[in-house]
Amino acid sequence: MIDPHRFSIGPAETEIAMLQWGESGKPPALLVHGTGFVADVWDEVARDLASAYTVYALDRRGHGASHKPGAYHFLDYADDVCRVIDELELRDVYGIGHSAGATDLLLAAKLRPGLFTRLFVMEPTVMDPRAARSGDLSDESAVRLKSTLRRRAEFDSTDAVLERYRAAPAFADWTETSLRAYVRHGFVPLADGRVRLCCTPEIESAILRPIYEAMEQVYLGDARGNPFSWLTEIDCQVRVTTAANSGPIYKEMARRAVSLIPRVSTLVFEDAGHCVAQEVPAAVVEAVREFAKLGR
Repeated sequence: MIDPHRFSIGPAETEIAMLQWGESGKPPALLVHGTGFVADVWDEVARDLASAYTVYALDRRGHGASHKPGAYHFLDYADDVCRVIDELELRDVYGIGHSAGATDLLLAAKLRPGLFTRLFVMEPTVMDPRAARSGDLSDESAVRLKSTLRRRAEFDSTDAVLERYRAAPAFADWTETSLRAYVRHGFVPLADGRVRLCCTPEIESAILRPIYEAMEQVYLGDARGNPFSWLTEIDCQVRVTTAANSGPIYKEMARRAVSLIPRVSTLVFEDAGHCVAQEVPAAVVEAVREFAKLGR
């Protein structure tokens, strides 16, 4: 198997790390990962799709080899997706995203109307602006954010990471290929031979705050406002998927998305959890291809 081509977009202070599978000239597919991960976790899905598409994936800001500026609102990520599309001069893009990365694509579709043929979004992070609440995060979410800061960031080696993560419930159902891809590219080597998370606990905590606020319907946005009302203006077909073994909040946010998006359909992945593309990549490829058969 040929490894994907690695390149980057933009100067160092705004760099977005990219992967490309397959030859140029085919219809483009853009893959966007969820919080805490890297573009490489799409490898099994991307290799299969590369027979029909030129497949691109990015490290979202704060992740992998991309820039880590400290600004992690939903619109920041959507702007990054638009920058990738513009730089690569992509048209008729098939957007495929997971969790908060799926949200990036939904908002980018509003910013770049007409450029996406369709969006396949797996349990996107969505609030319903029609049911927004006032107030701050719940005590439970505040505790979770603090616990993120206690996440172990450094290990003696990638083998030590693999041993630990294989035993972790969050990764129990991942394929070995997906797990190895995450560990290899989600950590950076240190001078002493140890490895450290690219998305450090401090960065992940900053990324998660707006996500938790959206989950709890208290997200206000920044000076640009709350963009979730944009979902009612998306002009392409969207398939929103859930996973049978995923948590209730992910299914609830998917329901919110379905209630807002005009041209929407749904799909449930059976026998899978939230990280469906890393658990059952063949099923995801089949579903992505099936959705592509629908007319625009």
